[in-house]
This record gives sequence, C-alpha cells and structure tokens, in this order.
Amino acid sequence: MNGLFDNPWWLLLFAGVGLLAILGGIVTLFFSLGRRPNRMWTDEVEPVQSDDFIGSLAALLNVPLRRGGTAKLLNNGDEYFPVILDAIRAAEHSVHVMVYIWEAGKMSDEFISTMIEKRRSGVQVRVLLDSFGAMRAPDDDFEKLADAGGRVEKFRPLVPGKLLRFHLRNHRRAIVIDGRVAFTGGAAVADKWMGSARTEEEWRDTMVRVDGSIAHNLQSAFCELWAFSTGEVLTGEDVFPGDLEDVSDSDVKSCGIISSPSSEEHPLRLFFFLSFLAARERLWITTPYFVPDKHTRLVVARRARAGVDVRILMPNEHTDAMPIRQASHSYYQELLNAGVRIYEYQPTMMHTKGVVIDGTWSVVGSANMDIRSKELNEENVLGIRDTDLAGQMERAFLHDIENAKEIDRVQWRRRGIGKRIFERFCVLFAEQY
Repeated sequence: MNGLFDNPWWLLLFAGVGLLAILGGIVTLFFSLGRRPNRMWTDEVEPVQSDDFIGSLAALLNVPLRRGGTAKLLNNGDEYFPVILDAIRAAEHSVHVMVYIWEAGKMSDEFISTMIEKRRSGVQVRVLLDSFGAMRAPDDDFEKLADAGGRVEKFRPLVPGKLLRFHLRNHRRAIVIDGRVAFTGGAAVADKWMGSARTEEEWRDTMVRVDGSIAHNLQSAFCELWAFSTGEVLTGEDVFPGDLEDVSDSDVKSCGIISSPSSEEHPLRLFFFLSFLAARERLWITTPYFVPDKHTRLVVARRARAGVDVRILMPNEHTDAMPIRQASHSYYQELLNAGVRIYEYQPTMMHTKGVVIDGTWSVVGSANMDIRSKELNEENVLGIRDTDLAGQMERAFLHDIENAKEIDRVQWRRRGIGKRIFERFCVLFAEQY
C-alpha cells in the first residue's frame, strides 16, 4: 500500500493549498484572531453634555462636527411612512433613497409611484438597492421608474469581480430630500413596517427625521456608495446646500459616522465605546440583534458596575433571526451579574435601533449591536447632542419596556443545560452575525 508521500509532489501541493484554504475559512468564520486588539482602554471620558466629549469624538473619527438642525423621532410605520412620502412629494431638486430591505407590496407601490411622479416633474430620483436585501423587490416596477428617467442601481450584485465580497452588504439607511431633509433609522420598504406594532405582523420600529446641517451627514452616506456603485460623483449646491450650517447659539451638535468593511480601524466600535464610557446616569440601548464583541460587553458591564442605569431592550421569540437571539442569550448572565437590566419586547418583532445616554446624547441609524454591523456591513449612524431628541428617545424606550419582560438574573441562571449548549453553538457564528 502506497504511503501519503508516495503521491506526486504536485498532488501534495494542491492538497496542502486546499487544506490551508479550509483552515483559513474556519478561522475567518469562527475566530477573531487578529481582527481587533486584545484590550481597549482610555483615560476617563468627559460626560456627553460637554463640548470636550463631542469634540474629541469627532476629531478621533475624523468626521465633521456640525451645529444646528433639528431631529424628530418617528414611531412605527403609521407615523414615519406618511412623513417620508410627504417629504418626497415636496422635493424640488433631488430624491435619494437607500435602504437595505425592499419588498413588493403596498408600501413599495406607494414609494415607487410617488418617485415616478416626482421624476416626471423634473426632480432627480436615485435609488440604491442592496442586491441581497432587495431580492424581493419588484423589478418591473423599478423599470417603470427607470423609464421615467429615474436611476435605480444595485450594490454589489452577484457578478464576477465582486463574488469574494458579496457577503459585505450595504445596510445603510439614508433617505435624503434636496440635501435638506433626511431620514434614517431601522425601517425599510416592506409591508411588515406598516402599522403601529398592534399585531405580530406589524414590526415595532423607529425612524428619525433630521434637517439643516444634520442632513449633510446622511447625504454623504448615500453619495459615497452611489459613486462606488455607479461611478457618478454627486456634488454641488443642489446636493450639498451651503446654507445649512446654523451659526447661532444652538445647543444642538451632531456628527455622522459612515462605516465600511474596508475600514480596519472600525470607527463604529470606537464611536460606541466612547459614547458608552461617557454615560454617567443612564445608558439605554435598543437593538434587534445583540451579538457584541468582548470590548462592547466589557464597557457596558463597567458602566453598570459604576452605578449607571444600564438597560438593554431586545426582541423575544418574535424575531426574524432565531440563531442570533440564541447567541445573545449566551451573554445575558455576564451582563446581569454586572447589574445590567435586560428586557425582551413581547408584542411583535422589535427592529428599533437606538441608544440614548443621560437624556442628552442620542445615537440613531442603521447599525445593530453586533459584529457584522461594526466590521462587515456598510453602515451609518448619527450622534446627536440634543436634549429634545433624547427626551423623545427616552419616552419611547420607557413605553417599550412597559410591553417587555425583564429577565430575572436568578431564574436565568437556572435555564437548562440543553439551552446553554445550543446558545454556545450559535455563538460559534458570532463573527458573521
């Protein structure tokens, strides 16, 4: 019987290369080796109310610090869809739409018919769809928009040259009207976002309407990926109006973070890390997908041990990603032991994404509290220092936890061994969630 090394050298070479490829794939899927530092730390961070905090944050991430503008929280489809559609109808120059999910249905029909109407009146209409998230989009309807002169493009379609990066998706949310009014948050265009979370078919979600200088951040999030996907570079007064900066004594300040998987510095991780450390009284997090990296878990636990009221709101069994929920459960005990309060929303799927800190600093946008959002997706978030918006965020959070179940630390420790094993299995894929 021939031994392994009796085979031709070239066959052994190919076998070795194949084995290395398999091992490399396993490391990429299941391990974080070399992806992030073993430890993250800094000196004491100033509270979110201070100019030093937001100034240092913007400087560290190399993003503009803007003054002025307004922001308003919109709850559920019954509230945000009419406001968004009215803004599109009022457009004079441009309508830019970028969401992750787009599915055929009543909401799609309204969006597309409204954009066709605006295009026929001379308004520039551009829609950027993610080729994976929009697999259920009505192509025939978008062809009608294109026939009317609108531009419809897809981000990273499944074509040669992009196959190796197909798993890196555009998860950003940015709907921008004339560069002056914009929307971001968790919602996209599908009928499950309609309604007011009254039934299991109506998702709970929020969007934020911004105007003034804050809208520039969302226009940038759109235009950057539009240039990548189409080659068209959008500039000029109609795209970025020059009169939006409020030089009055407005207390509202904001910065926008756009994140791409090519950014090895992972700006979203730094952004959340510093924001969480700046909490002194309250740190309230709402997220539909909670698979945090070690540094995020440690800083959240650290704030709770320091006496900060840390609460996290997540979905219950009404979720579209059960393995992610099970992975989330594996982190509960660690956080509960530190004093973090954890809630699971009961009535329906909760897709809201938001952070509010000390009644002053709000974080809104597309990112989930998971590794995929920080390292694998195209994402965009806004950090806004505005007590009015923060008050809206806190009221919405308190209303949501009235419809949520708080996890009891003692009872949670008693869950069965089978469930613990399944949780640990789901955590194996944490690097891809």
